Amino acid sequence: MVIRDLSNRTLQHIYCDNGLTDKILEEVFQAHTEVVFQKNEFLLRQGETSKEYYCLESGLVRAFVHDYKGNDITTQFFCNNEIVIEANSLFMQIPAKENIQALTPCKCWKITFDDFQRLYQNIPEVAEWGRMWMSQQLFLLKKHSVSIIADSATDRYLSLIKERPQILKEAPIKHIASYLGITDTSLSRIRNKVSKM
Repeated sequence: MVIRDLSNRTLQHIYCDNGLTDKILEEVFQAHTEVVFQKNEFLLRQGETSKEYYCLESGLVRAFVHDYKGNDITTQFFCNNEIVIEANSLFMQIPAKENIQALTPCKCWKITFDDFQRLYQNIPEVAEWGRMWMSQQLFLLKKHSVSIIADSATDRYLSLIKERPQILKEAPIKHIASYLGITDTSLSRIRNKVSKM
């Protein structure tokens, strides 16, 4: 299904408030099509080249890699009203180093790389939106990487509770633990401690 109007709340959340007029938003929204993923279905596998990104309306998605020992490490979660993307693969058109997998049933709005490029190159406001979005993502990535080094595991867990509670409600503990850079056992201890605070 292709979007016919500007009432889609997910796309409103992602694209609005960035200087895009209704006319531009209509063109952007028209470039998206609905797609549904089942629990555990892959949106992208390591080694594949990404051909699209998704605006996640409902559900929870994770990105993960395998470390040199073969351990499954969650590198990112994508929650409701966020963009699900492997940016390096999509924008460089190179094989992905990460896997992207639905942790729950998910409803998304997909835009292809070719359609995004057309909008980006032809509409200056879309290009500006893209630069602003990428800047925000770089900030969040840096914040997470510094937190893994500088903050205690308990503080990282408390930040997750405050900033992204959907993850704690819907993700398995092993994925949350690897994202926080700790073991399942450590996370269980922290959860027990926090619940008594």
